Amino acid sequence: MRNGLANILARGVVALGNSASKLQSLQLRLLAGEVKDNMEHLEPYGFTACPLAGAEALAGFIGGDRSHGVVIVVADRRFRLQGLKPGEVALYTDEGDKFHFKRGRIIDLETVTLNVKASDSVNFETPVIRASGRIESAGDQVAGGISQMEHLHDGVEKGDKQSGPPVGGEA
Repeated sequence: MRNGLANILARGVVALGNSASKLQSLQLRLLAGEVKDNMEHLEPYGFTACPLAGAEALAGFIGGDRSHGVVIVVADRRFRLQGLKPGEVALYTDEGDKFHFKRGRIIDLETVTLNVKASDSVNFETPVIRASGRIESAGDQVAGGISQMEHLHDGVEKGDKQSGPPVGGEA
């Protein structure tokens, strides 16, 4: 019985990951040179990650039977965000991207390029939106009910470099 209990949990290092199947599988190098292929990686609902080789894992073996184990958790101290305050939560990658839920109900998102795809709309309910840098759009923008692309100007002729304010707008 003692030997069975000793084999229930094992610490290891990820060698390979395969996230193509419905339940991700990992190859782990466990203690004492043991290699386990196609170990199912149990992940919390709604969260998934394909760990890099070298990440650390904890595997469980029901009843100490090493023939069919599952990976319970994977961590990677090489890239883990440090210095979070109690109660803070963060998602992060090895490339430095992070989504950090901070104290005071502040959320920081840091990346190189952010793509948002919404099939209907993106809604902001805030008194102010600030942006540094250029804002580009392939479509129209409407401010104060006035279309940027469809509004009319008074007294503008082709070739003029300046125009008055939009009809219905203010100077």
